[in-house]
Amino acid sequence: MNVYLKTKKSVFNSHNLVNPIKKILLKHPKNAFINQEIINKQYSRLNYSEAPNFNKAIFDYEKFTKLLISFGIELYFLPKNNSTSIDSIYTHDPCVVSNNGIILCNMGKKARLPETNHIEKFFKSIEVPILGKIKTPGTLEGGDVVWIDEKTIAVGEGYRTNFEGIKQLKHLLSNQVQDVISVPIPHWNGPKDCLHLMSNLSPIDHNLYLVYSRLLPVSFIKYLLDRNIELIDVPDEEYESMGCNVLAVAPRKVIMISGNSITKQMLEKKGVKVYTYDGAEISIKGAGGPTCLTRPFLRSI
Repeated sequence: MNVYLKTKKSVFNSHNLVNPIKKILLKHPKNAFINQEIINKQYSRLNYSEAPNFNKAIFDYEKFTKLLISFGIELYFLPKNNSTSIDSIYTHDPCVVSNNGIILCNMGKKARLPETNHIEKFFKSIEVPILGKIKTPGTLEGGDVVWIDEKTIAVGEGYRTNFEGIKQLKHLLSNQVQDVISVPIPHWNGPKDCLHLMSNLSPIDHNLYLVYSRLLPVSFIKYLLDRNIELIDVPDEEYESMGCNVLAVAPRKVIMISGNSITKQMLEKKGVKVYTYDGAEISIKGAGGPTCLTRPFLRSI
């Protein structure tokens, strides 16, 4: 089935992180976690806070996918692969979607390197073109890449994505993008921690972002404000519970992890419709929110 339908305008509308999602790539915990024994063997070395409960993860994930379906989103699932880890449930990171095709990442977290080949096989199977790959010594993860608009992209530079990876990304996007903004990512809890640019920033609408400003450079905050983007600042007490990791399924319509009531109320005051899910097993323990769990690869224009 060919989902790559050429038009005179943007093909995947990838630069738009808030327009309605049409197609999305996922990996069910049945195929990522596989069973409790594998979880127990892997979770500690992958820096999970605790071992996810396999049965509860499946239950919660089913509810999460039903929520996505309720928005009219077409779901695609990666199959089980013995070379990948339980981290492969987080499908956002192994690639970047551009309007000219998929850019395959060279993951900064070495345990996740096999996921790129898994992703490549999937997109080739549905005839979505591969634009290119990030190659060693470059590293890049999808969670560090934020499209500001069609010609502007911000990329977090830290432990997961390095200068060489950003350089290669810029080259691959040279006929699509005019400005590539490198955003320094702080040390925070060190190289084992999962800290991407999208850990600290989630587009809600074209002119509204949810941010955790304490972990963003002043220069980047000023840049967003100069573009007339309003910023909602997540409170300290809801950052660790991933209040800043929010998936826009449409302008001012988002999915977030339940329990972040202050952030939810702030969003609702701005006219945002908020839908929640239980992320205790599939998100919190592995530090991967609704953005991390999903790889949208087609949004409406």
